Amino acid sequence: MRLPIKITQIVKNVSRSFTTKKLHPVSHVIFDMDGVLIDTEKIHEQSVAEVASKFGKTYNLDLRYRVLGAPELDGAKMVVNELNLPISIEEFLNMVHAIENKVLPNVPILPGVDRLVRHLNKNKVPFAIATSSTKKSFDLKTSQHKSLFSLFNHIVTGGSDPEVKNGKPAPDIFLICASRFPDQPHPNKCLVFEDSPNGVRGAKEAGMQAVMVPDKLLSKDLCTEATVVLASIEDFVPEAFGLPSFT
Repeated sequence: MRLPIKITQIVKNVSRSFTTKKLHPVSHVIFDMDGVLIDTEKIHEQSVAEVASKFGKTYNLDLRYRVLGAPELDGAKMVVNELNLPISIEEFLNMVHAIENKVLPNVPILPGVDRLVRHLNKNKVPFAIATSSTKKSFDLKTSQHKSLFSLFNHIVTGGSDPEVKNGKPAPDIFLICASRFPDQPHPNKCLVFEDSPNGVRGAKEAGMQAVMVPDKLLSKDLCTEATVVLASIEDFVPEAFGLPSFT
């Protein structure tokens, strides 16, 4: 099957998007949540930085990008151990949650997300979420956007799902998410949207293509495994992957 447009046509603004890879048509879409669908990454980063600062430590960019996309518990262990914080993992998480819980219920949907999700739904393209968040965290973050999130076929919350044995960058969560679609598509028929190098690596290990929407400060060297890199979901062109075009 040939794609309906050339690779050079997948971007509206080459300064905001790039790819050097061959694209293949897909039938299903899997989204990460934090930093892809909702603007939570900055809140989490600021909360962790605030806790670290209480102990005279700095949550630096290098550590932040290694934590990005990892399951919550794994990320917490990394921060506490590498910054030598004089508290337990549980105490650290309690402090972070106390800060986050004040603002997470009001977190906004990111640009282009509402349009793309409703477009996929209208055109009967199956789509789901594979997030490292726990179910409790997912419910809190999406509490003001229930109508939009109700459109997803299913949600896999890796932080609390017993079937997800290994977090990103392992491929487990993506393979499990694909298997829960009613028609259980082959992994190469799934397109993943991610914002983190860990997530992109996991998608690649699962045999899936990955559209990366990274933090603006993330080095391009950490984006090389993605199939396509976008500045925003607003720049996504569905027909580049054989999906119905926007009308």
